[in-house]
Amino acid sequence: MNSRLLTAADAEAYRNLRLEALQNSPEAFGSSFEEVKDNPIEFFASRFESSYTLGVFDHEDLVGVATLVQESKLKLKHKASIFAVYVSPKKRGLGIGKRLMVEAINKARELKGVEQLTLSVVSSNASAKGLYCSLGFEVFGTEKRALKIDQQYFDEDYMVLFL
Repeated sequence: MNSRLLTAADAEAYRNLRLEALQNSPEAFGSSFEEVKDNPIEFFASRFESSYTLGVFDHEDLVGVATLVQESKLKLKHKASIFAVYVSPKKRGLGIGKRLMVEAINKARELKGVEQLTLSVVSSNASAKGLYCSLGFEVFGTEKRALKIDQQYFDEDYMVLFL
């Protein structure tokens, strides 16, 4: 398996994996499948211009992603956030999530002025929280009822890693 930053040429593969993620793990993302499914490929390609989206490929298949975004405002540029972390269920347990997170952390360390990384994770997602904690992230707050899917609520933990 190899990993790299995604480019516009990867937009269709990213779109397919993103839609899989939104269907398989709707509680893990603020976006919904219904909101995203009709977005054109160009929408996904444009995301790669303002962020760093890392992908892991199994041969030609994109099987895992994570997006790193540095804040752009002057007083916030010391922060970056990790979003949209997902590994296809058929490839979980192989260290892909850890690989993506380590690469995102390393990329953040390369960015001028970035001192801390933040992310949010559904409070009940023990495996993701365990991974993030093992990499040095700490919970600094919990938002009750952060997401609502149909009539079910999900809390989110906010985590930080000081670089």
